[in-house]
Amino acid sequence: MNKEGTAAPEPARAQRPVVRTLEILLRLLPMTLCVAAMVIMIKDSQTSDYGSLSYSDVGAFRYLVHASGVCASYSLLSAIAAAVPRPSTISTAWTFFILDQLLTYVVLAAGAISTELVYLAYKGDASITWSQACGSFGDFCRKATAATAITFVVTMCYAGLSMISSYRLFSKYDAPVVCNNKEIDFSNFQS
Repeated sequence: MNKEGTAAPEPARAQRPVVRTLEILLRLLPMTLCVAAMVIMIKDSQTSDYGSLSYSDVGAFRYLVHASGVCASYSLLSAIAAAVPRPSTISTAWTFFILDQLLTYVVLAAGAISTELVYLAYKGDASITWSQACGSFGDFCRKATAATAITFVVTMCYAGLSMISSYRLFSKYDAPVVCNNKEIDFSNFQS
């Protein structure tokens, strides 16, 4: 405590374990969400008077399941890698940056294509004579909607991780040098 009675700011070294713990938790959260989306989608099947429908009948939902599995695996492995105390190198920072970016777009693509199919299942498209399916397969549509919504929460987690990894990577480099010389010497250029 200082003279005013407020807490003194903590040194930067004391904050690092808190940041590391938050990053590890942020890396584990998508794993649990991906597993939840995967389980919901894998168990998503329904039989009605019009036939049966399963996630495996729709390519976009199969992609969602596979993308969720890959992302859950990466989340677990990256959380373990982030938990191991070691000095941060540029190659490690580049690896996290590239993989976080890649997985962000993989999950975003899975969510986007699943959203399109869920929309078509609810609304249909009269111009191509695609009727709505959720009137007949309502339970299937609700589960697909839930898995798709979870996928977008995962996308937000990966976007946050991408920002953290990009900050960690680019903070290792020096800022560009500002040049105040407004005159350019053209004598070295041949015409």
